[in-house]
Amino acid sequence: MIRLELSVELDYEIEDAQGADLIFNIHAAQTSCQTVESERLVLSQPLTPLLATEPGTASRFLRVHAEPGPLRLRYDAVVSIRHHRTDPDGLAETPIEALPLALMPYVYPSRYCQSDRLLQLAADEFGALVPGYSRVLAIQHWVQQHVRFVSNSSDSTTSAVDTLIERVGVCRDFAHLMIALCRALNIPARIVSGTDYGADPALGPPDFHAYAEVYLGDRWYLFDPSGTGIPMGFLRLGTGRDAADVAFASMFGRVTASAPRIANRAIVSADSEMPHHCREALSTTEAATDAATGAVAIATPARPASSANPRPTRQLPR
Repeated sequence: MIRLELSVELDYEIEDAQGADLIFNIHAAQTSCQTVESERLVLSQPLTPLLATEPGTASRFLRVHAEPGPLRLRYDAVVSIRHHRTDPDGLAETPIEALPLALMPYVYPSRYCQSDRLLQLAADEFGALVPGYSRVLAIQHWVQQHVRFVSNSSDSTTSAVDTLIERVGVCRDFAHLMIALCRALNIPARIVSGTDYGADPALGPPDFHAYAEVYLGDRWYLFDPSGTGIPMGFLRLGTGRDAADVAFASMFGRVTASAPRIANRAIVSADSEMPHHCREALSTTEAATDAATGAVAIATPARPASSANPRPTRQLPR
């Protein structure tokens, strides 16, 4: 078992006179394999936060209506993670006719993962490989060989195809390209947001992180296409089709955001170990039980109508 202590601090300046609405996805997910032992949320404004859990993915969303001025948010948690470990050589791809229907959204193209535009590339590069874990690992290695990690080299409009052309990106761009190539081969793949446990300090201060999960056999397995962290230390926050589903903050209105401040450390005890790289395939979902997808509905008190419907500004895992 892995135990992690997480701290997230976010700072904003609310510039609209009527305030602004913000939705956060920074709470640790509570699943059959990830347990939130304790958590605390502190807001600098006297707000009434609304918290909802998306039932299919266990992503937890926090909504607040902030008043004009500074807003500081701090979230602290202690989380334990139980990994399923298996010999990767025995993991097979699941044919379309045997996939649970709830997994089909993770085979289709999505906003940032245009798998329909990468069909020929995927067939040329990976079509002749033996299906299974080894082929997915070959996709991950291909992405790592063809894309360089460069901080601040992409923005919220950058897609898998853009990354393929530019050959540079941050963690979410690596994840998007790997996910799109997997889907082009009819292999279900999705994105997970967390924190970059084990990242080289030379890459910058600790940050949010995006990695991939690929469905093999009867469950989702972790892959870190950017290669910047230690997968055994990844703590699940959000899960979705691509980064559009797992933004750690969505801001509706004129809001200035500062860089997040994150601390993430392992707690080693008699019943927990230090995260480390291993040859085994790792999963933090139960067999065929955490794969469903659904819609999020968050109830909120009625507010006076605004003269305009502001477009959201989103902060994506980097």
